[in-house]
This record gives sequence, C-alpha cells and structure tokens, in this order.
Amino acid sequence: MAFLGSAVRRVVSAVRPPLSPLCRTTTRSYSSEPTKEKSVPYEKTLKQADGVSSGPTKPLPRSADVVVIGGGSLGCQTIYHLAKMGLTNVVLLERDRLTAGTTWHTAGLLWQLRPSDVEVELLAHTRNVISKDLEEETGLHTGWIQNGGLFIASNKQRLDEYKRLMSLGKVYGIESHVLSPAETKDLYPLMNVDDLYGTLYVPKDGTMDPAGTCTTLTRAASARGATVIENCPVTGIQVRTDDFGMKKVKAVETPHGTIETPCVVNCAGVWAAKLGEMAGVKVPLIAMHHAYVVTERIEGIQNMPNVRDHDASVYLRLQGDALSVGGYEQNPIFWEEVSDKFAFSLFDLDWDVFTQHIEGAINRVPALEQTGIKSTVCGPESFTADHKPLMGEAPEVRGFFLGCGFNSAGMMLGGGCGRELAHWIIHGRPEKDMYGYDIRRFHHSLTDNQRWIRERSHESYAKNYSVVFPFDEPLASRNMRKDPFHQVLTEQGCVFQERHGWERPGWFNKSKPAPVKDYDYYGAYDIKKNVNYKYNELLGKEYTFDFPPHHDVVSECLSCRNGVAVFDMSYFGKFYLTGPDAKKAADWLFTLLYLSDAPSVLASVILTLITVCFSFPPAIPQGEAYYLAIGGGVAEHNWNHIRTVLQDQGFRCQLTDYSEDMGMISIQGPKSREVLQEVLEADLSNEAFPFSSHKVVKAAGHQVRAMRLSFVGELGWELHIPRDSCLPVYQAVMAAGAKHSIINSGYRAIDSLSIEKGYRHWHADLRPDDTPLEAGLAFTCKLKSSIPFQGRDRLEKQKEEGLRRRIVCFTIDEKVPMFGLEAIFRNGVPIGHLRRSDYGFFIDKTIAYGYIRNPDGGVVSADFIKSGEFTLERMGVTYKAKAHLKSPFDPENKRVKGIYA
Repeated sequence: MAFLGSAVRRVVSAVRPPLSPLCRTTTRSYSSEPTKEKSVPYEKTLKQADGVSSGPTKPLPRSADVVVIGGGSLGCQTIYHLAKMGLTNVVLLERDRLTAGTTWHTAGLLWQLRPSDVEVELLAHTRNVISKDLEEETGLHTGWIQNGGLFIASNKQRLDEYKRLMSLGKVYGIESHVLSPAETKDLYPLMNVDDLYGTLYVPKDGTMDPAGTCTTLTRAASARGATVIENCPVTGIQVRTDDFGMKKVKAVETPHGTIETPCVVNCAGVWAAKLGEMAGVKVPLIAMHHAYVVTERIEGIQNMPNVRDHDASVYLRLQGDALSVGGYEQNPIFWEEVSDKFAFSLFDLDWDVFTQHIEGAINRVPALEQTGIKSTVCGPESFTADHKPLMGEAPEVRGFFLGCGFNSAGMMLGGGCGRELAHWIIHGRPEKDMYGYDIRRFHHSLTDNQRWIRERSHESYAKNYSVVFPFDEPLASRNMRKDPFHQVLTEQGCVFQERHGWERPGWFNKSKPAPVKDYDYYGAYDIKKNVNYKYNELLGKEYTFDFPPHHDVVSECLSCRNGVAVFDMSYFGKFYLTGPDAKKAADWLFTLLYLSDAPSVLASVILTLITVCFSFPPAIPQGEAYYLAIGGGVAEHNWNHIRTVLQDQGFRCQLTDYSEDMGMISIQGPKSREVLQEVLEADLSNEAFPFSSHKVVKAAGHQVRAMRLSFVGELGWELHIPRDSCLPVYQAVMAAGAKHSIINSGYRAIDSLSIEKGYRHWHADLRPDDTPLEAGLAFTCKLKSSIPFQGRDRLEKQKEEGLRRRIVCFTIDEKVPMFGLEAIFRNGVPIGHLRRSDYGFFIDKTIAYGYIRNPDGGVVSADFIKSGEFTLERMGVTYKAKAHLKSPFDPENKRVKGIYA
C-alpha cells in the first residue's frame, strides 16, 4: 500500500521537463502512482449503473414559466425555492442525471463564518434548508453531518482575521470560540499544534452529501408541482427581438422537443459559458481542475471537526473514519476544451501540482504520513474573476438568468443563493444585497475579454485561502481602463486601485512612482516573477488589521480640510438621458437617490437637468436632457437597470454612455474658490454659483461642465471635461493652486473625508436592502411633493409605522482602527454590526456607521439611541462608543456653503 508520505517523496524526487505555461490540460498522472483508484467518498451517487441514457425521464411540457438548466446544487436549490414561493409551472432539465457535472464530487463542506454579512446570511439559510427544512417537508435525511469546523492560525494576522469573524458571528448568533494550541490539542488529539498561534472553533459547521441533498430538494420541489427531467440535454435557446429592439428568451430546444418559456436559468456550472453562447449571453468563467484525495482509515479521527489550514492552503474533511485532503494551489490546471460528454467523470490527479497539499496535511496531522490513499478525486470546477458567483438577469437578453460560477462553493452557498435567485426571477430583484454576485458588477468590455477572465480567475483561485485584508488590490489584468490623467498621476507617485476595470487613484506615495506591471501568475507555469515591483511592495505593507504604514494619507485629508486638494474621479459613469419622456423617466427613477419599488436604494446618483448646447457634448441632441454621474464601481449595474426600467415602462427616451469620452476632477477645500476663480471664466460667488448648481464654462480655453458639489464636505466644484481637454485643464488648475499648496488626493482620502462628514457610500452605508428612511436620507425623497416615483407607497408606509432598523454614527476615543463588520452592542446585547469605518483625521477619532435593531422588535427611535450605552467589538475586544444622530463634523453644513468661521 502506498502512503501519503511516500507519495510526496516520490514526486519531489522525480525529474520532469517544464510544462508550457498555462496549458496543462492533459489528464495524465505524473506521479509514481500511489493509487489508480478514482472515486468519490460517498456511499451513494446518482450515476446510472449501466451508464446508458434511456431518454428523458419524463415527457417534456409544451411550455413553462421558468426552465432551470442544470441539475447540480444550484439548479436543484433554485427549482425548490421557486416552487416553495408558489411558482409551480417550472421545469428543471439535466442532460444526464442529477449532480452529474461537478456537484457529485464536491467535498460538501459548510463553514458558517465569512468576511461578509450577506454571505453569512446566505450560508445560514443553506444550513437551515439541509439540516431542518427538507427533513421536515419530506421526512428524508439529506446526509447533513454536524461535526464542527476548525480554522487554523499560524500567525497573529490570521488569528486576527478569525477574531473578526467571531465578532460578526455574535451578531448572527453563531457560536464560535478562539482556542489556544493546548485547547486545540484537547479537541483534536491527532493534530500537531507546535506551530499554531491559535484556532477558531465553530461547533455547528458541518458536511453535506451532494446526492442526498439534491435528491431531497427535487422531491420536495416535485411535491409542490415542479417538473424535474433528467437525461435531456439542451441544444439551443430561442431568442426573439420585440418591436422596441429588446431581446427576450422565447424557448428552450432539446433533442426531445421544445419548451416555450419567457425565462431560462443557467445553472450549468462548468458548461454555463457554452449555454450562454446559445442565447448570445457572455458568461465570464473558466474551468480548472480541482482535487482532493481520500485516505484509508485513521484510528482516532472519528467525530473530529473539519479543518481549514489557510496558511498551508489545505483542508481536511472528515469522511467517517478517514479524511479527504484538498486545497488551492498557485498553479492550477486549466481545462481548455470543456467536453459535453464529461458526466460522472474524473481526471487523473497531477501529483506534481497536488503534492503541496499533502505536505501541509502531514504537517497538521502527522498520522497521515503513514496513512494509505484510498482514492483520488480530481474534477472540473468553474471559477470567476473575483471568486464570487455569477447571478441575476443577463444584460444581453431579458429573461436569461445566471446561477453559475460558484468557485467550489455551490453546495454551501446553494440554499441562500437559490432562494435569492428565485425571488429575483419572481419579483425582479433579490431580497438581499446581491450586488457582489450580480453579473452586472462587471463592465461589458471585460466579460468576453479572455485575458481578464483567465488572469483574474487564476489570481482569485491562488489567493482563495489568503487573509482578507481591508486594503488589498488585485495584481492580475490591471490597466484595462485608464483615464486621461493616468500617466501624469503615475509620475507623481499615485498608487492606483482597481475598480470596474478602471485604474483610479488610491493614495499618493511620496517616494518614487509605483506603476502596475503585467501579471506574472505569481511565478507559476514557469513565468518569470516580477522583480523590483514597487507597487507590490507597497501593497504588501498594507496587509494588516492595524493602521497601515500609509495611514499618513492624513496629509491628503487635512490638506483638503485646511487648504485645497484635487481628486481624479474620472472612473465615474457619465450618462445622458434624452428624449421626449426624459423628464417623466427621471421623475419615476430618481429622488435624489435611485430607488427600486421595494423601496430599496439602488444607487447614489448625481442627476442634473441640463440644456444641451451646440458643442457640449457634441453627439447629444440639443434641448433639455439629464446628465447622470454615477460611481464607477456600480456604473454598469446602473446602466443596465435604468435601461430595463425604460423598457418596462415604455418611456420614449435614450440613455447614452459618455464614460470613456470624459474626465472628471473635483477641486475641494476652503481655497478651492480662489484657485478656480483663476481658471474658470465664471463668477464663483455664492450668489452667482450657489451650492448644487452647474454651468458650462470655459476653463483655460476649454469648455467644461462645472458643478458645485462635494463628496467630502467642503467648498468645491467638480469639472466634467471632454477627454482631449482633460490634461490642459488639470495643468491649469495645478498651476493656479501652486501658491495655495494644492495637492493630489485619492480615494483613500475620500473614504475618510466622506465618512467624517456623514456622507453615504453606496454598497457600504447604503445598499439595495436599505431604504432612504433607514439610511437617514429622508430629505432626498420627494415625499412632500405629489410626484409619483418607484417605491413611494412603501416608503410612506414605513414612515408611518416607524423604523425597525436605522443607521447610527459612532465614534470611539481609543485610537484603534476599524474597517466594518465589527459588532455593535447596546447595553451588552448585540444589535447590529458596522457597515463602514475609517479614521476621521480632522476630528482625530475612529468614526463608523452601522445599522441597528431593537432586540425587542420595536421602533428604533431617537430615545432608544440616546438612552443606550454602546460598545463596539473589534476582534473580541470591546470599546466604549458614543452614538450620534448627526455627524460630529460640521453638523450645520456650513463648510459646503463656503462658510468658514
């Protein structure tokens, strides 16, 4: 019998020629064959004994309200939740048998704690479905085993990350415990704890069975009227174009008949991109080999928790009296030619790639060195550019929904995502803030860019077990979208962040320039690793849960507060809404926020009614129009949603994208008027140019749109500039500001300045699961007018009934950093968590915002806030906090009006 230890030694001693970069697509085993057995460690799979398809298991209906394609975890969870929500004329089509693609060989681990409040909620729903709901509905056991989870920390930073998860878990009632090495040894006697810093133990984590779960899900769905058809591949998606040019799903084609339907859900996993091509939909994912090995029996391993040793990039899953060992490597093998015939199939394991996981596993559980390998499991999995799933309605075709790209997490995220996807299909939106999973988070120029998909998916895979630090940035596929100021700001030491493909200024390094280089795959695939990489060095110094070394962006913040600073905000989306119904559409879509009919907040938008003059912008028809400036990170999402509403409501208007054709700089601070008065050919006095107004003016001989606005709480103007005029205008501003010590500033400073002022960031302080009233933004709504807008009825009802949750500002006196997700306690009871936190350099305090609830379920009134004693828990340590109903900085809004006493 071969042992894990000997497998490692054999592979390490082998001499092999290098493989060509990125192209290891064969399924040969390069090891000395510790085992040839390839099989999953489950007692039951749904593979047919004879392996022969006998045609569809049920007759195809002529029509259906929804057709779900793919019988894996997501497909089964989606049809179950659709049926449970009352939509029963739904069909699931699986080309082979349920789970045949990737679900059948998944490890099936469920960890309850993640560094995301939304993901914690999604995981909690999955756990409830498989551990309780399905058994109550069907009387069948899904195979759920609650053996607990143990996260291993080999250093302080890793344990700090786990402590952050523990604090967040308290808000959601998830039991977890930080254990010392000695306590860990008591819990898991076979574990080597000599190199441990500590561990996090979550007793109610566990393990799922793919066949048992999917079988029970489909039985429950069928009992409610859904139809599940196996052995029925999809060969085409019919799409029709209506009279307005809108593409919509029409029907699903199979070898056994056609099903007419207005809605298709792509849950095809690794094969999702091919299914998307049938409808003209781009699905940005890539297939890779992903593997684990199953050991022989290990004495004393029974009933042990599952283990994640992130620093060794390995997991150990309890498998009865054995272990499954797997992980994430920096040199995964891409599956270049995805085969349609790959059902209940596995690749041969490449031991050269996998050996690193064996070494980590043996270090953690030394008994593994003399334990035999029973079988190997190497199958395909789909991965995405940010290691998050692809969900929601595709922007190219109405009625074509995505539920794919789950990065080996389809089982544990399946329940929560299946429910959200079902709600999305039925109601047009999810209940939770699913922006991080929405396909519209990616700009359309990236979703079919193979370099971007490959590089970013590789980096996300390789860093899957890395510590999630607050200020991390990707190195892969950078410089995809650059604004006109990029080169000049690089030369001045700009350290860029990547958002939506754009390079946007993060902060300014006072030493030498730090340009972003081409991606080196971390030295994998024999690609030469970047050396003398200043940007990567600076990024590495930011990897901390303390104040980072570059906390001295204080200079950028205080220069803005006391003098003048320039912010390049060109990555903003810049759209024009024109046509005879433009005003009607704007009234329907927008208050000063951008609402859905929930009425949740979909975006924060600068919406300006303009009169288009002859030359600015040149391609927009003359007359009245609306100019929209939207944060670049959500511009694609908003672009698609606005177009959807325009289509659904039948408004006669057009939306035109000028994002790439214009730059945008914001000049802010007490000295901004003095600087700009030398550059702009306009009177900038309060009387001639009041706050929240705009004009087309000349700047250094170039025509620009000047808006008196601020996102930092100071006197200032934004200049929206045609691309070719950007550099001359910028240079004129910097020249005029030199005597006022003008400086460049980045988004790290904007984050600090805006939270200090109490301005909301969309997707942090303000999300689709928040209402304007809960967010303290009632003044932005048109409730005092009679103008109808999306969500007005529900907003009025919420105002009448009182708020059950609301945002609150907190400050603490101790100088400790907070980043969001810290727990909020009132009188010792957890009532919420922070959404966002930063350091306010002017008030010289950590400042934070979070939503709180009344634990009794009552109204969260001003008295409720004023009468409580609040603490914030950061990594297990509590700090006394002061609650504020208004921002402590300039609560009377004098500074934006130019009033500096």
